Amino acid sequence: MAPRMIVVGLDCAPPRLVFERYLDVMPNVRALMEEGTWGPLRSSEPPITVPAWTCMVSGRDPGELGLYGFRNRVGDETTLRLATNADVRVKRVWDWLGEHGFEVAALFVPLTTPPSPVRGQMVSGFLWPGPPTPWCFPASLGSELEKRFGRYRADVEGFRTDALEPLLDEIYEITRQHFDIAAHVWVEKKPDFMMMVEIALDRFHHAFWRHIDPDHPKHERDNRWRDAGRAYYAFLDERIGDLRSLAGKDTAFLVVSDHGARPMRGGFCINDWLRHEGYLALEHEPDGVVPWRHELIDWSRTQAWAEGGYYARVFLNVAGRDPMGSLSAEETTQISKRLRHDLESVRDHEGNPIPVQIHEPAKRYRVVRGFPPDLMLYFDDLALRAIGSVGHDRLIVEENDTGPDTCNHDWDGVFVICGGSERPRGRIENATIYDVAPWILAHFGVEVD
Repeated sequence: MAPRMIVVGLDCAPPRLVFERYLDVMPNVRALMEEGTWGPLRSSEPPITVPAWTCMVSGRDPGELGLYGFRNRVGDETTLRLATNADVRVKRVWDWLGEHGFEVAALFVPLTTPPSPVRGQMVSGFLWPGPPTPWCFPASLGSELEKRFGRYRADVEGFRTDALEPLLDEIYEITRQHFDIAAHVWVEKKPDFMMMVEIALDRFHHAFWRHIDPDHPKHERDNRWRDAGRAYYAFLDERIGDLRSLAGKDTAFLVVSDHGARPMRGGFCINDWLRHEGYLALEHEPDGVVPWRHELIDWSRTQAWAEGGYYARVFLNVAGRDPMGSLSAEETTQISKRLRHDLESVRDHEGNPIPVQIHEPAKRYRVVRGFPPDLMLYFDDLALRAIGSVGHDRLIVEENDTGPDTCNHDWDGVFVICGGSERPRGRIENATIYDVAPWILAHFGVEVD
């Protein structure tokens, strides 16, 4: 019998919820754990949806991919551009499997927009911008799916909001549509390998984390939404069980997440810190808090600036590389060394030290491609986001500057794999996101370099 496999990706699923708090309402995942192998799955660095899923399905790290987040620098611009499928210049598991004669289906996997030709089907992931950009390969699949499942909903719109009731309804609707499409493709197209990723779980966490996590500093014990996580995870488990029933016991089954989740207790205003320390200068004092933008900067007096997000990407203003670069090679080395020293003694407004992990891409990745930052900063082990906007009156703020959010990403996701090759049953430690592509390929007997 030809090997088959289904991979269900749950974006942002953390071990603490899947393996502990909500396991009692996830009988299907529990059954997979009892029959197979499971454990935490160390994410990529940075632990962000883009690039993490591409790392997983290619076995390449962010440096090799040249992808350091949702958006990346290109050419001689200081602004960042949203990543697309065209930025992935390596083969992924469905490419290798297709080359070996297997039928594949890649559904909703991040960085599949616009869809690329495969030996089977592809449906764009959450970054699909809508028409007229294609969302399916082959194109005829789009009309087939719309006729049966309605307008395709690639992502949860406006998930950074305080209007939680309509948001939760949308999260369920999108999850239902995605799993229905996956079941349809599995039954009607009969791929040997199918992978789907559900982004709505990530959106749920960002909106509801403080309501469901008793350890969050803003958690209210008797809040209206305290059981919303339990209910949604039970729903996800039910849909996983539906796919498992369709797959049958002879089909290998893998549930996996790209990174975890943890309470976000605020954000560190990295560009305001750079201003205060003399690394960054503005053309004029901003009128309140404003987003970072190229025109705001006095580049003649700027040595470094940063992009915010789950972590901070710090760029030095290097002559010959940056549009208004002024630092020579010798100055760049000196400024980088001084910047690292200053970051090691960062304190908040009350004088408390703030732990800062400082990494250099060339020392973290096998190869560095694209336009990497000069430094990558993680504040308080991801308890604090990096706030890129400027004009704040304090270094530590309670709110995300891109909208309501009480969750940050964490280093460990999850995996549960059942069926296929002989591997130890039960929990194992030290698995990483780079192990997943070899697991998949080994199941199909495909060897690649």
